[in-house]
Amino acid sequence: MKISSSTVPANHLLAMLPLQFKPAFMESCEHVDLNFTQVLSEPGDRIRYVYFPLDSFISLVTKLADGSRLEVGIVGNEGLLGASLILGVNTSWQHALVQGAGSALRISATAFDRHCKHSIALRLWLSRYVYVLMGQLALTAACTHYHVVEERLARWLLVTRDRAHSNQFHLTHEMLSLMLGVRRVGITQAATALHKRGLINYSRGEIDICDGNGLEQAACRCYREAREMYEQTLGSTRKVREKAPQ
Repeated sequence: MKISSSTVPANHLLAMLPLQFKPAFMESCEHVDLNFTQVLSEPGDRIRYVYFPLDSFISLVTKLADGSRLEVGIVGNEGLLGASLILGVNTSWQHALVQGAGSALRISATAFDRHCKHSIALRLWLSRYVYVLMGQLALTAACTHYHVVEERLARWLLVTRDRAHSNQFHLTHEMLSLMLGVRRVGITQAATALHKRGLINYSRGEIDICDGNGLEQAACRCYREAREMYEQTLGSTRKVREKAPQ
């Protein structure tokens, strides 16, 4: 389904596009539904589309040669999938898996490249997102190495909450293991500790965040640093403004 130029997108990056070429860009997008566990890209795949999630969210998973996997990021309506195209690289580097079903806008790689070549302002705006994404990936790597499982679980639950726009969502033990890079027993111990503190309820993959403020206190500082990094560079997602970036 094509999107009209008058549509006001729920994706933060699209909502903040410079107004002078926003209608043309939006007319190149189409609305798609993303299904739970749908694979959007594999390492080495040629990028065919750029996705801008609306009420869906996508896990970015790195695969190692020995088969080990680790989730290194989550893309929701604050961002996009296919950021390497902004740098002129048309090959995917990650396994991209739909973790939260919902809708997204997508644009073909060819049209996206055409718009970026046509407008310096667009390239500069989207390059800010690439900068933030690189910083957040580096932060995730350090967090995985240095911080304890309970703090990291609290962080990832908050990150998922922000992308799901809900305090209730579904995360299997397998997905939690991917998020944290630890065995299931470690997930169980960390989730039990957060439950005993009255911060979450967790049963058969159903997560219910009972105390968001308390969970933020339990999370490592990386959660707040990643959010601050985004807001200082791209603005707050809490109040999307129809305004061109300065």
